[in-house]
Amino acid sequence: MAQTVSFDFSSASVIVTGGTSGIGHATAEAFLKGGAHVLVTGTRRSADEYESIPKGAEYRQLNLESPDSIANFAGSVDRVDILVNNAGHTMPQASFAATVQVNLMAVHDLSTRLHDKLKESNLPGGASVVNLASMMSYFGSPWFPAYGAAKAGILQLTRTLAAAWAKDGIRVNAIAPGSVPTSMTAPFADDPAVHKMVNDKTPMSRWGEPAEIAAPILFLCSSAASFVTGHTLVADGGYSIID
Repeated sequence: MAQTVSFDFSSASVIVTGGTSGIGHATAEAFLKGGAHVLVTGTRRSADEYESIPKGAEYRQLNLESPDSIANFAGSVDRVDILVNNAGHTMPQASFAATVQVNLMAVHDLSTRLHDKLKESNLPGGASVVNLASMMSYFGSPWFPAYGAAKAGILQLTRTLAAAWAKDGIRVNAIAPGSVPTSMTAPFADDPAVHKMVNDKTPMSRWGEPAEIAAPILFLCSSAASFVTGHTLVADGGYSIID
């Protein structure tokens, strides 16, 4: 279980895409505990259609498959200091193009549309964008080629935007989680054979918890990381250090 991490985000306006479940939900809750105003997005029309929205968060619909939805959402945002591009999917039935759109193209589209508002931030340490990478950013997968390609692209997109936006006071980083049980990973987390395979390869011999990914996201967005940009922080219990 992750220990409580305390950061003061009382002056921050935060957007967490896909903040209705899993890592996004835990991240939104952590920012709320830090005093931030938090806006979470989901694909459904209303927050009432979800089992649980982080208490105190604002909700807006956002469909990352639709460039029009992204444009309309970005236009509706008055202020943002921190953008966490968490939303994504690994749906095998989705086309290659649709998967890359949601997991990579939309991240670029939304981030660039919010650039000018991020640039106006007075947040200590500067404005921040944190993108969700993956173990599939580094390792090939025979099951999810489009997802892996998109998540590999996230690493380079993070570096490129970090280099371009540093002059504007915007830091851009990424986090690459290891195996974490969420609604997206449930088919694998609930499979005893897959669960054991991950445990056996992970030096810490377990899966992570969403809160254990949220904590380093908050660090990357805090003034404690004011000299960190273009970096991908791996939080995987050591999974990636074993051949």
